[in-house]
Amino acid sequence: MITNTLSKETELRLKDFFSNSIDPKLMAKTIRKLNYILALSIMRDCETMENEKISLQDGFYWLNELAEILNPYLDVE
Repeated sequence: MITNTLSKETELRLKDFFSNSIDPKLMAKTIRKLNYILALSIMRDCETMENEKISLQDGFYWLNELAEILNPYLDVE
């Protein structure tokens, strides 16, 4: 069991993200939908990708935003 605690800065950034950027329930729905689309696309040789391009674009954006809050990587110079 991992008991890694978040830094105060990360906590503040997460609170700001879920208060001002996206609703937590919508974020969870986006993650689940993106995972579903990716799984289907692998099983169906990517025919699903064409039908769900917009969902993938939106999901990729929000997942990247969340990843940057949890562990800023792109901000490093």
